[in-house]
Formats: sequence, C-alpha cells, structure tokens
Amino acid sequence: MVKLRIYTDENVDVRVAEGLRRRGIEAFSAIEEGMIGAADREHFAYAFKIQAVIFTHDHHFIEIAKELTKDGKTHYGVIFVDMNRLRVGECVKRLALYTEVLSAEEMRNQIEFL
Repeated sequence: MVKLRIYTDENVDVRVAEGLRRRGIEAFSAIEEGMIGAADREHFAYAFKIQAVIFTHDHHFIEIAKELTKDGKTHYGVIFVDMNRLRVGECVKRLALYTEVLSAEEMRNQIEFL
C-alpha cells in the first residue's frame, strides 16, 4: 500500500505542507515547487508527475477532476475545503488522518471534502 502524498495548490497556506512534513508525510506546496501562476491543469499535471493528491480551496479543481475521470484519464485525487473554513492546524490534522486511512490507490480519481 503506497502512502498518500499531498500537493497543496498555490491558494493553500504553505504552512499546511510544512505541518504535514513535520508529521513525516510527503507534502509539496505549489509555492515551494515554483508553480505560482500555473494554470489549474498544469497543477494537475505536476501532481500527477509526483503522484500526489491535490489539496485545494479552488472549486475549479473539482470540475477538472470530474472531467479527467469522465475522459478516462487518471489523477491522484483531490481533497477540497472552502477557504477559511478550517485553520491551518486543523487542515494538517485532518489531512494527516487521510494519509493514515487511505492509500494512493484508493484516492486515485476520487474527490474528498475535508
């Protein structure tokens, strides 16, 4: 069972990825990876390349994930939460739980709401 890796898009506070890494989880931030200003589909391509689920506040990512799945294309999943609904620490805590209970295979082509 391959553990989930998390890629946070550019609208997510970089402290989420930092907090996950402090818990021993492989996490990548669009900000740290130089993906600022990238188109949403570029974020999907990058997350696919590094085999990571996307954590986002952007509703467009849900639609793109649905389109990709409908078109028979694979993505490593999307976890969504409305911006400012949860504090950084709560996002880290809940995402860490996801990595404990779901494998990368189980998140493939899935959409979850935090």
